Amino acid sequence: MSKVGLREAQWYETLGGGRVRCKLCPWLCVLEPGRTGLCGVRRNIDGKLVTLVYGLVSSIAIDPIEKKPLYNFYPGAPILSISTVGCNFKCPWCQNWHISQSQPGRTALDYLEPEKVVEIMKGYEVPFLAFTYNEPSIWYEYVLDVAKLVKRERGFNVLVTNAHINTEPLEELVKYIDAANVDIKSFNSETYLKIIRGKLDAVLIATSLMKEKGIHVETTYLVVPNVNDRIDEFTRMVKWHLDALGPDTPLHISRFYPAYKFADRLPTPVETLTRFWESARNEGLRYVYVGNVPGHSGEYTYCPSCGKPVIKRIGYEIVEWNLTTGDNRCRFCGAKVAIAGYRWVSRRGTLYYL
Repeated sequence: MSKVGLREAQWYETLGGGRVRCKLCPWLCVLEPGRTGLCGVRRNIDGKLVTLVYGLVSSIAIDPIEKKPLYNFYPGAPILSISTVGCNFKCPWCQNWHISQSQPGRTALDYLEPEKVVEIMKGYEVPFLAFTYNEPSIWYEYVLDVAKLVKRERGFNVLVTNAHINTEPLEELVKYIDAANVDIKSFNSETYLKIIRGKLDAVLIATSLMKEKGIHVETTYLVVPNVNDRIDEFTRMVKWHLDALGPDTPLHISRFYPAYKFADRLPTPVETLTRFWESARNEGLRYVYVGNVPGHSGEYTYCPSCGKPVIKRIGYEIVEWNLTTGDNRCRFCGAKVAIAGYRWVSRRGTLYYL
């Protein structure tokens, strides 16, 4: 085995007989020597828990921040996105299954020192970094090291995560995280255990903790036909969202497209997404979005006071802006709109924020 990417992991304990227990995520995998955890990237090597993917990058690209999706955090900003391989979930509909369900040695990976990531951000003048595409928490040691460097340079760190992480490691990581989009994949514990291979309660605890620690949080609910598309289940999730995260925390209701083991399924009907969108707004959420349906009016940000669209989007592109510069107030009624940061316009435009 190549030693590139190997580093002793954090958050584990040694047990008798050379075994170790990983304490990073709620699965608490107990591993005999030579065995690898459910995530596929943390292994017991000679009685030590080792991460196999430190600095090993499967993808790197500059995306619009709306793609994460983050709609209320520096709208229009470019964000450097990086990933590795592995995941502590087994979602059968995963769009990125070729990396999330892979392991080192099965996918082409490039080694990238933490300092190099910051150099790339500076070179492209992009102060936003997303750990995304696969589950970033299983890349914990590298994410933590890179995030510290980014904050030292006054940049912004984003997690696109399933939030299946234990409280102690999360509390250390969130010191360096500015925003997160959390996938709430169902609001049924049995669905999580049997299909997704995760624990819903742990996800909700971690998501609430991120909000309590001052991170800008947005959530995504991918509506998968015949899995989590019952209105009663969705309504329970919305009520939790209101109670735990508050009415100003954005919710993205996203359309499923066939992929991976669910390649034989039909996409989510747009009518279902629209019904859920209207329901969530009626329940009291102020910023609800419809994703993966370009041109849907659910892509807009609406003023919570007068109801007029203050940001119009088509896909990931902002096509109309009706907020005041500097304080993000509605140009129609003057009400404050819960946008973190400012609109981002490239140097070719009129505004450019660092």
